[in-house]
Amino acid sequence: MEPKWLEWAKQLQSIAQAGLTYSKDVYDLERFELVRNISVEILSHQTDMNKTVIKDLFANETGYATPKVDIRSVVFRDNKILMVRENTDGDWSLPGGWGDIGLTPSEVAVKEVKEESGFDVKAIKLLGVLDKKCHPHPPSLYHVYKMFIRCEIIGGQPKEGIETSAVEFFAENELPSLSIARNTESQIKMAFKHLHNPQEPVYFD
Repeated sequence: MEPKWLEWAKQLQSIAQAGLTYSKDVYDLERFELVRNISVEILSHQTDMNKTVIKDLFANETGYATPKVDIRSVVFRDNKILMVRENTDGDWSLPGGWGDIGLTPSEVAVKEVKEESGFDVKAIKLLGVLDKKCHPHPPSLYHVYKMFIRCEIIGGQPKEGIETSAVEFFAENELPSLSIARNTESQIKMAFKHLHNPQEPVYFD
């Protein structure tokens, strides 16, 4: 679970963003801008990050605040799961990334597998929709929903992408060092549970 100070900072940011979007009164706008600045102060104090960086990452959005969507592709071959090694941390993750405007979740899942692993796939089943804060990920500036979509290989060859340095398949009991900002061991186990039991219901929250 994420720390309370991060939860409070994100809630303040959400309130401020909605207020700045829908308020017309100049005094209310000033107050909501103050609330936004307080959220940035909290985050800067707790993390020692530069306030300008925080504003660029954390407090620069407009409109009603909604969660971001991270889509992860689950691909099996010979009872092993496809993973890619991330350039950013050197650890392993399911192919995936942020949802793209104009693409459906399944289209994003297919695109990410191709870009990060070289395989052509088709999306066949939604396995789960998880709230990142409810799982053992590192704290995140954003409120994130994670979608896990099962895909089948229909072509292609293993090939590293711009953001990845290796492509491998791993057995359930031989998982590599995971990039836990992207996926956790329990989430990989959930994917294998669906492999072993095709009637497993969609997991949520």
